[in-house]
Amino acid sequence: MLTVRELKRLHISVSFDLQDGECVALQGPSGVGKALLLRSIADLDPNEGTVKLDGMLREAMPAPEWRRRVTYLAAEPGWWSDAVQEHFSAWEAALPLVARLGLPDDCGAWPIQRLSTGERLRLGLLRGLMLRSRVLLLDEPTSALDSASAAAVEALIAERVAEGMSVLWSTHNNAQARRVGTRIFAMRHDGGIEENRP
Repeated sequence: MLTVRELKRLHISVSFDLQDGECVALQGPSGVGKALLLRSIADLDPNEGTVKLDGMLREAMPAPEWRRRVTYLAAEPGWWSDAVQEHFSAWEAALPLVARLGLPDDCGAWPIQRLSTGERLRLGLLRGLMLRSRVLLLDEPTSALDSASAAAVEALIAERVAEGMSVLWSTHNNAQARRVGTRIFAMRHDGGIEENRP
C-alpha cells in the first residue's frame, strides 16, 4: 500500500492511501497541480510530508530504487538516445507488449524523431511497464491517442492492476475516469483533493 500523509509542494497539501491492486483516477482543471502531485510522490521535486510504500519510508531507500518501485510516467516521455530500443534494457522482452499497443515489431530500430506523439506516449508507457513497478503514476497517458489505442492502454493497465499494481491515473476524460478508477480524486484549486465515487 502507498501511504501519503500531509504531502506538501507549493500550494498542494494532500493525504490519502492507495491500496494494492487499486486504480484511482485523478481529475481537475489544467494547472491545478495534478502533475506536481504525481512528481512529488515519485520524489522528483522537493516536497514535504510522509510517503511510505508497504510501511517503508521513502527516505529509507535510495531515490533511484524508490522511483523504480513508484514510477512516474510524464505526459511527454523523455528520450536520451537516437533509437527506440536503446531506451529499453531488454527490447526482445518488450515485444509482446509492443504488439498489444498496436506498434510494429520493427519500431525498435526507429529513430525517436520518426515517432508521432501517440507513438511516443505508448512507448513511454511500455518503458515504464517493463520496470514492473509496485505503483504507477500516470500523467494523461492516453491524451494523444485514438480510441483504439486508448482502449489498448486501458486494458493493459487493468491487467497490471488485477495482478496487484497500484495506479494513480491523471485524466481529463470523465468517461475514462469512471472506466479505469475504482475511486476518483478531484483536485481543487486550493491544492487539496476530495473523493468522488465513479
